[in-house]
Amino acid sequence: QLQLVEPGGGLLQAGGPLRLSCAGSGRISSMNATGWFRHAPGMEREFVVAISWSGGSTYYADSVKGRFTISREYAKSTVYLQMDTLKPEETAVYYCVVDRGRNEWWRREPGYWDYWGQGTQVTVSS
Repeated sequence: QLQLVEPGGGLLQAGGPLRLSCAGSGRISSMNATGWFRHAPGMEREFVVAISWSGGSTYYADSVKGRFTISREYAKSTVYLQMDTLKPEETAVYYCVVDRGRNEWWRREPGYWDYWGQGTQVTVSS
């Protein structure tokens, strides 16, 4: 029911910033939590951050806390991930995720999330 479109990521040097976006189309429950995962080569899929449907609650992985910021723009049905001070080890495919309306924004398990974007490559060089 929901299509998630992730524009291209980017190639940048370590320490630089990058902003990702993810736009949803189609109709599902308006009570959707959303967030981001990433999958680095040879590594397990990793939870990055999630946000409640209202935007009032967020949950960041310890590894990105203080450097990454998630936000929502409801009029555009879009979620953003502002990433600052990127590190080479954070090279990965980044996926936006959305649930079906349970609004369990604290869930780190990939299996919880119902809709996944196709992924955006972020490459950080040293």
